[in-house]
Amino acid sequence: MKTRDEIAEALTACGYIADAELAIAISLMQLLKRPLLLEGEAGVGKTEVAKALARVHATELIRLQCYEGLDQSSALYEWNYQRQLLAIQAHHGADADTIEDQIFSEKYLLQRPLLAAIRQDKPPVLLIDEIDRADDEFEAFLLELLSDFQVSIPELGTVTANSIPHVVLTSNGTRELSDALRRRCLYHYVDYPDVDREARIIMARIDGASASLSLQIAQMVQSVRKEDLRKVPGVAETLDWAAALVGLDVRGLHDLPEVVHETLMCLLKTKEDRARMTREVIDRLLGKVA
Repeated sequence: MKTRDEIAEALTACGYIADAELAIAISLMQLLKRPLLLEGEAGVGKTEVAKALARVHATELIRLQCYEGLDQSSALYEWNYQRQLLAIQAHHGADADTIEDQIFSEKYLLQRPLLAAIRQDKPPVLLIDEIDRADDEFEAFLLELLSDFQVSIPELGTVTANSIPHVVLTSNGTRELSDALRRRCLYHYVDYPDVDREARIIMARIDGASASLSLQIAQMVQSVRKEDLRKVPGVAETLDWAAALVGLDVRGLHDLPEVVHETLMCLLKTKEDRARMTREVIDRLLGKVA
């Protein structure tokens, strides 16, 4: 894949409807072999980009889910201490250097996502999901991998990538990322899709969703997002709602307004938002739907 249109078509064939800017970002990511940082609100489809890329390339998706307190042993590697202790007991009385050389070998190494990603012969897609949830220290640890695609293991030395993975980092913007991390990545902000693209997403992902119903759902969701909500529904919630409506054999939102009201639990995920979206508000928003 080289051109923007080719990338967009390949992603569409895998169920991901990308806009032109995202297709260009992926094109440059592959051309320059640089990580791609996707930032945006939760639920706009950032993680799905990595999943679609893995399907496009017919390669493995290796995912590292970030969280507060994530450390090197969980992300890169750790030693199988139980097997090492058993080996030490089995070689009791042997030369200490010999035992050390044996227990700090590949046989006792447990690969975690980052190490596994750079040791694949076929480039995988490495998804570092929600990097903003990790600590500053973990960001600093990532810099060597993202710039040189190599990692240092004290007992084994420097491990250089067999092949350069397609690296996608996602951030929900809950904290500011370091300049050093941003410099090593290409950047794209993933926004909520417009009405037409969201309708195409629904038709691509939900079997039985007609063009007219998909467009009505997209219009309704766009209106809901403009309300004063605590948790704005993302694309994932849109797809859940569309699947529910199709499953209930709804052909148009105006036909069964009661079902629309009852199924909005697919979009609204807090008590406060459910209380704000009264029947009167829903009827007002339905009035804007063509």
